[in-house]
Amino acid sequence: MSTLPTYTTDVRRLEEFSAVELYAMLKMRVDVFVVEQECAYPELDGNDTDCLHLRLFDGRDLLACARLWRPSPDVLPRIGRVAVSPDHRGKRLGDALMREAIVECEKAYPGEAIEISAQAHLQKFYGSLGFVRTSEEYVEDGIPHVDMVRQPTSA
Repeated sequence: MSTLPTYTTDVRRLEEFSAVELYAMLKMRVDVFVVEQECAYPELDGNDTDCLHLRLFDGRDLLACARLWRPSPDVLPRIGRVAVSPDHRGKRLGDALMREAIVECEKAYPGEAIEISAQAHLQKFYGSLGFVRTSEEYVEDGIPHVDMVRQPTSA
């Protein structure tokens, strides 16, 4: 089993990115969600401007990214667009990314549950992080998904 590589985190709003940083993150997401998963859908969905963007780096090398947001006041905070670079798979970066995303979500939305729309085959992985399935399976952009919620950590 591979050990977790050393990484640094970066959390910021979209308007704080340089053009080069933004390009790298969006390219990774398109490479994973559109090209690798062969899923033609609007990756640039108009929501990125309302999100916090979490990235993991090894030096200048982008390892993984996710976005954190609350679509509206009556909806739970969400973690989405969770992507690990294909060049860095097998290093437990998905686990590291989600743990960091949970911490950042808890900072941004203290005391609130966190929701995800998980690809159905990843339920066990997300379950290991405290997420519980809350919906029947449904198909989104041609891929089976389930909704999952993680209750807030006790103070």
